[in-house]
Amino acid sequence: MATKFLALACIRKESYGDLSPRPRYPSMPRYPKGVSAQETNVEGSEAKAVFCVLGMTCAACAGSVEKAVKRLPGIREAVVDVLNNKAQVLFYPSFVNEETIRETIEDVGFEATLIQEETSDKSTQVCRIRINGMTCTSCSTTVEQALQAIPGVQKAQVALATEEAEVHYDPKILSYNQILEAINDTGFEAVLLSTGEDMGKIGLKVDGVRTHNSMRMIENSLQALPGVQSIDIDSEVNKISLSYKPDVTGPRNFIKVIESTGTGRFKAMIFPEGGGRESHRKEKIKQYYRSFLWSLVFTVPVFLIATIFMYIPGIKHALDTKLVNMLSTGAILRWVLSTPVQFIVGRRFYTGSYKALRHGSANMDVLIALGTNATYFYSVYSVLRAASSTDFESSDFFETSSMLISFILLGKYLEVLAKGKTSDAIAKLMNLTPGTAILLTLDVEGNVISEEEIDSRLILMNDVIKIVPGAKAASDGFVIWGQSHVNESMITGEARPVAKRKGDTVIGGTVNENGVLHIKATRVGSESALSQIVRLVESAQMAKAPVQKFADRISKYFVPLVIILSISTWLAWFLAGKFHGYPDSWIPKSMDSFQLALQFGISVMVIACPCALGLATPTAVMVGTGVGASQGILIKGGQALESAHKVNCLVFDKTGTLTIGKPVVVNTRLLKNMVLRDFYELIAAAEVNSEHPLAKAIVAYAKKFREDEENPMWPEVQDFQSITGHGVKAIVRNKEVVVGNKSLMLEHNIPISIDAEEMLAETEGMAQTGILVSIDSEVTGVLAISDPLKPGAHEVISILKSMKVRSIMVTGDNSGTANSIAKEVGIETVIAEAKPEQKVEKVKELQAAGYIVAMVGDGINDSPALVAADVGMAIGAGTDIAIEAADIVLMKSNLEDVITAIDLSQKTFSRIRLNYIWASGYNLLGIPIAGGALFPGTGFRLPPWIAGAAMAASSVSVVVCSLLLKNYRRPKKLEHLDIGGIKIE
Repeated sequence: MATKFLALACIRKESYGDLSPRPRYPSMPRYPKGVSAQETNVEGSEAKAVFCVLGMTCAACAGSVEKAVKRLPGIREAVVDVLNNKAQVLFYPSFVNEETIRETIEDVGFEATLIQEETSDKSTQVCRIRINGMTCTSCSTTVEQALQAIPGVQKAQVALATEEAEVHYDPKILSYNQILEAINDTGFEAVLLSTGEDMGKIGLKVDGVRTHNSMRMIENSLQALPGVQSIDIDSEVNKISLSYKPDVTGPRNFIKVIESTGTGRFKAMIFPEGGGRESHRKEKIKQYYRSFLWSLVFTVPVFLIATIFMYIPGIKHALDTKLVNMLSTGAILRWVLSTPVQFIVGRRFYTGSYKALRHGSANMDVLIALGTNATYFYSVYSVLRAASSTDFESSDFFETSSMLISFILLGKYLEVLAKGKTSDAIAKLMNLTPGTAILLTLDVEGNVISEEEIDSRLILMNDVIKIVPGAKAASDGFVIWGQSHVNESMITGEARPVAKRKGDTVIGGTVNENGVLHIKATRVGSESALSQIVRLVESAQMAKAPVQKFADRISKYFVPLVIILSISTWLAWFLAGKFHGYPDSWIPKSMDSFQLALQFGISVMVIACPCALGLATPTAVMVGTGVGASQGILIKGGQALESAHKVNCLVFDKTGTLTIGKPVVVNTRLLKNMVLRDFYELIAAAEVNSEHPLAKAIVAYAKKFREDEENPMWPEVQDFQSITGHGVKAIVRNKEVVVGNKSLMLEHNIPISIDAEEMLAETEGMAQTGILVSIDSEVTGVLAISDPLKPGAHEVISILKSMKVRSIMVTGDNSGTANSIAKEVGIETVIAEAKPEQKVEKVKELQAAGYIVAMVGDGINDSPALVAADVGMAIGAGTDIAIEAADIVLMKSNLEDVITAIDLSQKTFSRIRLNYIWASGYNLLGIPIAGGALFPGTGFRLPPWIAGAAMAASSVSVVVCSLLLKNYRRPKKLEHLDIGGIKIE
């Protein structure tokens, strides 16, 4: 019964004004005055408590609990989950205990119960692996099937475009080493990129070590540090690799220990990075470039001997000189020069073919190896026969096999170059973090003692960092001193600099514009917002769009089908020639019918391109998600892109989505003569002790009358009482002050005049919340509090209508406010007073009616509906990007980004379609032409080396087509909207 009463009270509290946005309080350890962070940072001193909190139904409730708990001394972090009625608190037991926290939650007006800590063992881990040697969709499918067959693997995705795999597995059943072995067994080289374990990893280079004893001494010193998990030593390069718990220790501690161990003899630094995606790509580009140059060294002479020199009299005579029987000098030279190209430069095609065939699949390497081998070994047969015969005139195709390999290598080189540009977005994001940072040392009172420039990778949690004008923030944190404007466009896409002052959060990688800031680091390394965004974009580029299944299905049968077509083409032309199915005049002078048939068969084999089909979707998805990230729109993979382009119904939440989500006082009406400053001093003194968002709006407005003071001191309050769902009551300056709704006044037998009743009705009719103020049992004034509409909301809804997208509003607010807001923005269908489960029902109802539904919400009460919708869009997420429920995260609060997200997905998907049309059309037209379909009528024949060049060009053209998405511009309709940033005074 008590639980129901509390739930009812919270609902009534919500009707007081469902205007709260997602609470975003900076995560900061709080210590009692005079106690430093170092004194509390002792292993084992931190504790965690989980509470069941009954009665929460809205964001305002969660914000009240979270803020109240964070005000306690010794609280490191507090997170409130309004959907599951839970609060998790990290605290220091020497300053606060579970009972105090529980009582604090109950003081806010909710029932709290301490529950046992749940087991935190992860049942799933995610590892990312780079796979070297994949050339086409058939390769990636082979690896993916091998991974999915391993017991303990829950999900495996292999991306051809990035040459990486993402594997979700149960660590209790298998280890990542077994996964690496499985990939190696398929014939490809596997390199572990990350394990997903909750550990930090770093490599340190140690100078000054001369003996094994010295290295062992350093190892023992490091092993004694709390938080160090494992140590691996490479004595050859003096490298120490450490795994550690980031919340306990960090790289700076390791360096101090190493340098103190050898009494100044040892020097340690972070080991130079290498082996990342970018360095791997550069190495691959170099490999293809070197291979192509070496192939040219031999292919150009072969080509000149076969085509040009044969027409220069003196050289022709030398080349035609017979050495053994009919074997000429030219034939020997062509054989000698083409052999290194076939077996040394072209070795990669043999190894690729062997690996594929060993596992019962066939890839592009198989086609190239078969085509070039057929040409080369027929030429060898021709040369050997000429050497053993006195009348057989040798006719070889050594230049064909060499040129074929050279052109394919050129195509691969251009393809790798182009593919690298598709992941430019990730490279740019990773380069945002500065290389160095200025570390400040503070005394107990917060005064700066010293400053030191350090490597930004050495920053630890709770470090104080100085950011000078023009410098980048080296980590996430919050401002503890100074004020400035910060350019966040590289993270959120917001063009205008954002004002920062004490208490405001700063995102790592953003640029400080003018003033000096001191920030306390809250999230460093892999926990930073920037790292999370990079991981999210990388994960999105791994995820396959459903349309890619088309290419995957074709890849299983493509190569075997092409081999059959190639043999059939050769056989058809050979039999037609043998039985005189066509005139002898069709046969070129330098060939016979067998050689003509062989050329047609080889052309069919090498022109077919499975790569273009395999790259059609992933390259477009990579560029599309990268473009989105640069504009503050994080799209979680191909599935989200494919669904978003078909959206024809948008369901909007109201608070924080259509409205700003921050209540402000918009009007004050006094019913008796009184100085406005004095009036607000009384009510601000009463409301300052309340955690309700409306109370905060009143206090914020009252501060405008005290602009000369940064933190004004309000009059002393006695007998403060918070009446949940109604308002507050207190004695201020010997006057009884009651601030709240109509029900509160009636409960205290305070008469409400007709004027006050009319003002209240008028306020509520304008979608505003009316607050009555009584001083000494007499209603003195009426406050109007509003949650303003976001700028451009009406225009955005109009644009959606022009795009034939239906807009619906679903909100938990009362019907009067909801209808008023809907009318203002132009939404016709409104569902008011809806609980989270009712929002889900509405989404499913629309889906049943045939709509492709996108839900736009702030990711709090809307999470179930975000999951239920075809596309979930979380708006205004800021740095809190870990919203699992959403498919698309809009980092700004601008509604225009909803249109941009839909438009970008439509443009990306049209590019995927274009890629498939080109790749399919190329094969459907190219194979018949290579097989001689035009030869009877026009005499046009496609030599194998030209067919190979066309095959290489098709892959490059698909990647270039995807790269054109980088020129994406948001719809012109949005250019004229003056939306920009949203600012509340």
